[in-house]
Amino acid sequence: MGDPLNYIKTCVRDIRPYSLRLEPAPVKLNQNENPWDMPIEIKQEVFRRLQDRAWSRYPPFVPSSLIKRLAEFSDWTAEGTLVGNGSNELIQALLMVTITEGKRVLISEPTFTLYRQVATLLGGEVLSVPLSPELVYDLKAIRVASESFAPDVTILCSPNNPTGCRIADSDLVSLLEASTGLVVIDEAYFEFAGESVVPLLKQHRNLVVLRTFSKALAMAALRVGYLLTTPEIAREISKALLPYHVNFFSQTAAEVAIEMYQIRLKPTVAAIVAERDRLFGELDRISGLAPVPSRANFMVVRSSAEPRRVFEQLLQRGILVRDVTSYPMLQEYFRVSVGTPKENELLIEALRDIFTA
Repeated sequence: MGDPLNYIKTCVRDIRPYSLRLEPAPVKLNQNENPWDMPIEIKQEVFRRLQDRAWSRYPPFVPSSLIKRLAEFSDWTAEGTLVGNGSNELIQALLMVTITEGKRVLISEPTFTLYRQVATLLGGEVLSVPLSPELVYDLKAIRVASESFAPDVTILCSPNNPTGCRIADSDLVSLLEASTGLVVIDEAYFEFAGESVVPLLKQHRNLVVLRTFSKALAMAALRVGYLLTTPEIAREISKALLPYHVNFFSQTAAEVAIEMYQIRLKPTVAAIVAERDRLFGELDRISGLAPVPSRANFMVVRSSAEPRRVFEQLLQRGILVRDVTSYPMLQEYFRVSVGTPKENELLIEALRDIFTA
């Protein structure tokens, strides 16, 4: 018998799996999570609704109730709305129906590594445009690449993970008008920016918007994401989704979160934004650190000391941040998620000690 790996596609064997260094730490600031748990009132209402639900029965084949609420929440049409088992599943489904051998995906790096990974697994060619030296989107370079190579799909994370920059609406309109393919905007962190590109869906039929419940809506453990686009594109993407892919518990929790968002969840978003701005100011005053302005719930910080050494020293103090030195352009940076005021203060004090020493 030959090598079993010969049955695996070469493009699969040539890439590393998406992974995360897992370290136990009392202060966890490495995954851009909401530092505040789901309010107890929302949990209790979810449990109440689930109490009489038969667990032996499948959830609805199409989660119509949740889709209707998402459409109202987003001011978009239900026919153009899809729900996924996290927005990652929707990224995969979208690329599955658009990318094959010879197709091109345009991204701007550094960014979320899953875009490149999934496109590569599907046999697509990934074209990359670097961010500007200030770690913001270089629209001119993106436009040149789009016009020169005519990518089938362009994916931009806005605000971008891991740098926190957002593409301006006017720049996005320019790109949409110039592009011959789909333009996908991943809005996983849009609540922290206070702006969304969803209003542009009405004028631009090649726009697709991705969102998630994992960040601002404090549901990372339950895996719910959603996609907004034209009904025609949504119908085709839905063909790549597995049956019953979002469990009933997560569907119910998402509905309750939407219903109580204004009262119970939106205030925590405002608190995170305030903490983000405070954290930026405090880190900017530490000699040897240079945080990058962010529109999300995290920021990358340039370090005069070797970032991996800073990572290890923080970990020794019980604080876990994200090592991003393997990303393009970020060899001198680490990333920190915005925590609670207490967690942020512990981080600030630890970094003061490290850089004073």
